[in-house]
Amino acid sequence: MNRPIVRHAPIVPGVPHLLHGGDYNPDQWRASKETTWKEDMRLARLAGINTLSVGIFAWAALEPEEGRYEFGWLDEILDLMAENEITAVLATPTGARPGWMSRAYPEVLRVNRDRTRNRHGGRHNHCLTSPVYREKTTAVNTALAERYKDHPALGLWHLSNEYGGECHCDLCQERFREYLKTRFASLEELNEAWWTAFWAKTYGDWSHIESPSEHGRGEQDIHGLQLEWMRFTTEQFVDFYEHETAPLKAITPDVPRTTNLMGTYPGIDYFRLAQALDVVSWDSYPEWTGTEKDAAKGARASFLHDLTRSLKGKPFMLMESSPSATNWRPVAKLHRPGVHLLQSLQAVAHGSDTVQYFQFRKGRGGSEKFHGAVVDHEGTERTRVFQDVAEVGARLAELDGVVGTDTPAEVAVVYDWHLRWALEDQKGMLQGRTDYEGAVVAHYRAFWEQGVPTDVIDSSLIASPGHLDRYKVLVAPMLYMLRPGVAEAIDAFVRRGGTFVATYATGYVDEHDRTFLGGFPGPLRETLGIWAEEIDALYPEDRNAIEWDGTAYEAVELCELIHAETAETLGAYGSDFYAGRPALTVNRRGEGRAYFIAARTGDDFLADFYGRLVAETGVERALDADLPPGVTAQVRTDGTTDFVFVLNFTPAAVSVEAGGETVDLAPFGNAVVERPRAH
Repeated sequence: MNRPIVRHAPIVPGVPHLLHGGDYNPDQWRASKETTWKEDMRLARLAGINTLSVGIFAWAALEPEEGRYEFGWLDEILDLMAENEITAVLATPTGARPGWMSRAYPEVLRVNRDRTRNRHGGRHNHCLTSPVYREKTTAVNTALAERYKDHPALGLWHLSNEYGGECHCDLCQERFREYLKTRFASLEELNEAWWTAFWAKTYGDWSHIESPSEHGRGEQDIHGLQLEWMRFTTEQFVDFYEHETAPLKAITPDVPRTTNLMGTYPGIDYFRLAQALDVVSWDSYPEWTGTEKDAAKGARASFLHDLTRSLKGKPFMLMESSPSATNWRPVAKLHRPGVHLLQSLQAVAHGSDTVQYFQFRKGRGGSEKFHGAVVDHEGTERTRVFQDVAEVGARLAELDGVVGTDTPAEVAVVYDWHLRWALEDQKGMLQGRTDYEGAVVAHYRAFWEQGVPTDVIDSSLIASPGHLDRYKVLVAPMLYMLRPGVAEAIDAFVRRGGTFVATYATGYVDEHDRTFLGGFPGPLRETLGIWAEEIDALYPEDRNAIEWDGTAYEAVELCELIHAETAETLGAYGSDFYAGRPALTVNRRGEGRAYFIAARTGDDFLADFYGRLVAETGVERALDADLPPGVTAQVRTDGTTDFVFVLNFTPAAVSVEAGGETVDLAPFGNAVVERPRAH
């Protein structure tokens, strides 16, 4: 690994502590502010809360009529926060417009794919192109920045809330066409890239191009069009974020800015959006069951934390989580004892320098009135959930040494939004059951179970010069799309000694979603030393097997029929007409090796395969010990001291050997072990 350990600055300048807090909506409690607000400050301090996010969805309270601002209530609450040493994550209110704007300027309302315009209501129901919406956004954000630029509570700007959705209005259609002109030198080039000769869909004029739609000229079966629309939508959000943050950056240049992401939300390429953020934040809501199933759910939650950290390669913010029931789940199950502390330390273990909640105080009305909160409708510190939150606050206060520490990883797993868009749009293999994300998480989990720190990267980082130099192992499940420079970077990585693992459905299409000619896996054919001739999609009840090292491992859903060219066959299919054909291969190339797994398998194969790979490559593990099932370990370090988080995602008590001592973990228990860094 060629990556120095980095100690990062605290997320909020001058605040060298892990931040603990959550979304706070004092504007909903103005009628009882004399008692409620002061009690909130007391309860916050009692829970060890040192930050609160305020102003989210407060546009109607801040600007009840066009051009008339009411900042008095916000002045009061920020003053109270400053008096109580609570840092403000101050939000711009642009996630939900006030009603007067929709009535006066209906152009701000979004148009759906079916070309119908939404009515006022909900949130994020606005057109990102609308000059009116952008003008009003600039005005309110400028007013906020001017008023609070010197306020002692201000620590961070929170832009809008959970960007998402898309607009198909005439303004956005024209902007989409202008975007396409920056992507393609001519209409002829676009037609070739999108293969529009199929079904006589060739465009004769730029004005004929419309966004995807189930109706009329918005051709949803032109895959290149769909792909570019998703890229355009991402660029719309990047551009809007930069527009929205411009006055904040000008007036408060030293105050960092973020917007909260949503894990693997499919509508935006977060690797691209993260380039515009000062710090990445996200909202995490694992669906805990209180059973052995939580090991799998813990692995997925860890994957999402590692993905979020990897977006910028530095500590992130857990902006929202639930301290108890998540009301919008089909089953709003309570957290079992220990689970809230476990999920909070899990985020810190994987690189978060904050633990924050939705929400601080439960509201009395609306769809989230029964969502988990620090302060219940009962209103005191006597509740079980409040005591759980206070326990987290006390633990975080003991971990100042973790702030800004690095999360070194010698393994990277690839998750790519562009690839996902194309793979889910393709017509073949498994309709509606391709499950790209699930496949990636399954490979990630095999490292998680061994306590191997792992980054989650995309194709843009693969192709970035020198980025792969920091890793020993690169795993790319279902690398269906190969964007420019990716195959070349992977081949160079293998030649200089890296270990690369690819799977079925690799190297099928280019960046425009056109298939490669000359045989799959396209530009990776020589690197992997195989030719993938066909892929067999199995019915749910169908089973095959990969026979490897004396064991038959179940193969399901997708089995690729390959020829080993320069690769060595390690395992073969066990049945059907392709029994005996290669199913697991390795190609030695330069100083490194490239493996190919031709079928989707169960966790048992991945555990055995990656267990051997970890041993052979010597990648760093958080603990040099066998971890019980459902227990993982993660390390953060400042280069001198390691902070090893040992986390039990099972309802059983277990013991783990850590640095010569036995660590006993209660059900859903945890431990943080400090040790000198060995290398």
